[in-house]
Amino acid sequence: QVQVVESGGGLVQTGGSLRLSCQASGTIFRINAMAWYRQAPGKQRELVAAITSGINTLYADFVKGRFTISRDNAKKLGYLQMNSLKAEDTAVYYCNAEGISDPEGLQEFNSWGQGTQVTVSS
Repeated sequence: QVQVVESGGGLVQTGGSLRLSCQASGTIFRINAMAWYRQAPGKQRELVAAITSGINTLYADFVKGRFTISRDNAKKLGYLQMNSLKAEDTAVYYCNAEGISDPEGLQEFNSWGQGTQVTVSS
């Protein structure tokens, strides 16, 4: 069982910054990838950014140059630094972690957090 908990959301003005954190816990041998998604009211959940166990990163076009994803493998933590926030960034942000729970890779996990609300006021 792997749990994921997000934190760091809140209310910020346009142009401001927030840093989201994602803590994974439980039976974890290796986290292969961590990703941030968001879902605005009335819209589908969409990928914001992802990072592999190495240094490979992926960003949605709408956050390139503004958001930075990172992770601390030893602490099983993921981060999303969000700068130059816009009103359209308002959404619930979810963390996803996928990996394996045992050295042989027989037990995989793909876990989601409950989400953290980010509200950007214009």
